[in-house]
Amino acid sequence: MDLLLTASGLRNDTLRDALRDMLGKPFGSANVVYVPTASVAEPGDHGWLVADLNRVHGLGWREFDVLELNGLPPRTVLDRLLHADVVYAGGGNHYHLARSITGNGLAAGFLDALRSRVYVGLSAGSMIFSRNLTAHSADVIGDTKDLHALGATAVESPFGLFDWYLKPHLYSPDFPERDDSWADRIVERADFPIYFLDDDTAVRVRDDEVDVVTEGRWRFHP
Repeated sequence: MDLLLTASGLRNDTLRDALRDMLGKPFGSANVVYVPTASVAEPGDHGWLVADLNRVHGLGWREFDVLELNGLPPRTVLDRLLHADVVYAGGGNHYHLARSITGNGLAAGFLDALRSRVYVGLSAGSMIFSRNLTAHSADVIGDTKDLHALGATAVESPFGLFDWYLKPHLYSPDFPERDDSWADRIVERADFPIYFLDDDTAVRVRDDEVDVVTEGRWRFHP
């Protein structure tokens, strides 16, 4: 299984080269499916989503599909995932994305599709693989408001592949509170490992190997 779990998408050459290496062929010879589901739970301006759609589309894919996980028959969703070489899940509310996968009965089929495809996550899209995606971790991280978005009160991790949790946008000007002091306060409360990534960084998972790809800064607390 090949996962490129970015904080803010394919923003630099290092991350784009990592994806190209994982894919094993030019982008122009591959199909990508972009999943914007996490963004639907976020209010306000979505210019950031449009910018990322344009960034990904601009890589020059053979085919660029956009797939919402809610409102379509599960078989249709899974068939379109299987048609892609790269599954790209965008940002927004990771709890809504996780519930969209589990609530629509997609978890097993989605995970099976990823075993022979490359997955790229942006922010929320990168946060759904931890076993520690729970109400407890929401309290530790300070995400309880996001957990309760759209009237929900609980979340189930759709995949539960890793013990570690991924928290994006460290040092980001869009999230000015996310500095070292912020990370330190979370670490003091946490009883699980955490990767903190800035917007130029990704955690790369290739089968059982985990490393960090970056042009920026990151922290890991075991």
